[in-house]
Amino acid sequence: MSEHERPTGIFSDIHVEDGQVRATLLHDPTVEGLDMAIYMDGSASMSDEYENKPKSRNFWEWITSKPVEILPNMVEPQVHWMLEYLATKDRNGLLRVAYWACGEGGSKVEVIGELSGIDVKKHKFSGPKQMGRRTMLVPALKDYVNYLRSQTAEGTKQGCAIIVTDGELHDADEVKAYSKFIAGEITAKRLPMTNFVLVGVGKGVNEEQLEEICHAEYPGIGHMWCHRIAEEITEVAQLVAVLVDETMTVAAGGTVYDDKGKVVKVYEARLPAVLEFAVPEGCKSFTLEVSGQRHTQIIPEEEHHDDDDDH
Repeated sequence: MSEHERPTGIFSDIHVEDGQVRATLLHDPTVEGLDMAIYMDGSASMSDEYENKPKSRNFWEWITSKPVEILPNMVEPQVHWMLEYLATKDRNGLLRVAYWACGEGGSKVEVIGELSGIDVKKHKFSGPKQMGRRTMLVPALKDYVNYLRSQTAEGTKQGCAIIVTDGELHDADEVKAYSKFIAGEITAKRLPMTNFVLVGVGKGVNEEQLEEICHAEYPGIGHMWCHRIAEEITEVAQLVAVLVDETMTVAAGGTVYDDKGKVVKVYEARLPAVLEFAVPEGCKSFTLEVSGQRHTQIIPEEEHHDDDDDH
């Protein structure tokens, strides 16, 4: 593949076979300059979800002293899935990941770092060093605001933080007050437009409290928060994906054209991470149009394999 045929701009991989094109998006072009973060509840009530429990052994495994297999905890696969998906939305594919509600008073934030969706399987999520006894959200909001301030010079144009909790907030009034401060910073152009996605897990969540926070509207902004409740931790990743799509996707799908300007595919809903479509024989390029912006990509030549090479 020559240099000019390599994936460019919003595409990370292009593959073509028998006129069928498979184009993988590097990032979602409907959310320009988005910087995302995930904050996982680090309070003591989450200890069971972070625990790596041994797998039950059958009788034969027991009498042969087969080593006990340690299963992944309930949180880890959910965070892995979210990171892989949300990295397609993030401007550079790196997401800030942290535990919140940590420490004795529940007011500490343990930042894991900026993690890549590509290398996500390398990361273990076994919980914070010190779980909190209270659930204090404002410190996490301040952490994300400070992070956004540092990223605006790097190209951040909007922010979105995913916050997962399984309990009742002990600083709900302070969260409301700090949300007003954030809204003021946004309208004054000192912060980019920011959204918060709050996901409650289990029966211990005070949904009325979350609704009060999320129903607030701010002058010139409207709603800044949204929330949903998941019955089990295993439902969190898919729920987050839906909420982020509803909150951040600003375009209703997109249209793919061949090199003659003919429509070859229309996505009426949101764009998937991988685009698959057919192009006519001899087509040299395709163009994806999203939100009035056009992104053109040269199509690489098909690789032909000769079955008689070994004879």
